[in-house]
Amino acid sequence: MDLAEETSAGGDGRRRRTCTDGCGRPINVCLCHTLPSAPLPTSTQIVILHHPHERRHKLATVPLLAKCLRNCEIIIGRKLKYGQSKLLDSLHDQACENPTLAVRRAAYLFPGPDALPFGEVHEMYSSLDDVVGEGVVLIVIDGTWKHAKEMVDASLSFLSKFAVQVCLDFDAAVDGGTIFDSELILRKEPFAGCMSTMEAVARCLRVLESNGTDIESRIIEVLRAMVRFQSCYLKPLRPRTKLVKNNTGQNEMNDTNESLYDH
Repeated sequence: MDLAEETSAGGDGRRRRTCTDGCGRPINVCLCHTLPSAPLPTSTQIVILHHPHERRHKLATVPLLAKCLRNCEIIIGRKLKYGQSKLLDSLHDQACENPTLAVRRAAYLFPGPDALPFGEVHEMYSSLDDVVGEGVVLIVIDGTWKHAKEMVDASLSFLSKFAVQVCLDFDAAVDGGTIFDSELILRKEPFAGCMSTMEAVARCLRVLESNGTDIESRIIEVLRAMVRFQSCYLKPLRPRTKLVKNNTGQNEMNDTNESLYDH
């Protein structure tokens, strides 16, 4: 494991050691021991549109996911368009040459009312030898919920030519979880069913790959370790005393059991 020194983000001159040939993280939160000894091969080809802001985010899971999978292409940008990926360009050209093609081997993962449940899509793919032989292309949008919606909207004119929208189970009427609710959540999710890109890809590969359960467990192991490190930096504070008004309109002290956390 090679180590390099870099200046801390605070600009105070302090330097920290980073694993340059492994996980790429600071040595005090190194995850090299959780990574596969070699990137895992898959028949599924993963293409991730990675928002530029996520490149600088310490909790981004895409860099680690790319180290776990052999067939994982990352495109940095805010939209997908022709000329960014030879694979996507070829799918676009094939679809334009044969617009009546009944089944498309590419799918982009994003929740929505028009998205097909992922289980149904897998059943459709598994019945077609030509799709299985070439492998499914799974396109994933990586960014905050607001950014991801913008990225999908900006990419639709290109994506709609050759890819079908699919989604994992979700419920927009239920609030999403936080790092305190699950050992796999790094950031507050907007609604139930939302998850990190790393977890979403792992769940999809479990269904798409013949050895999907093993692949999923290897990826989830890395994510779980990442969340465990992050949770160590969260400090629970004492319950905050709230002021409530009594019948006379005066404030009274009221202790609450709600815990507040300092991120």
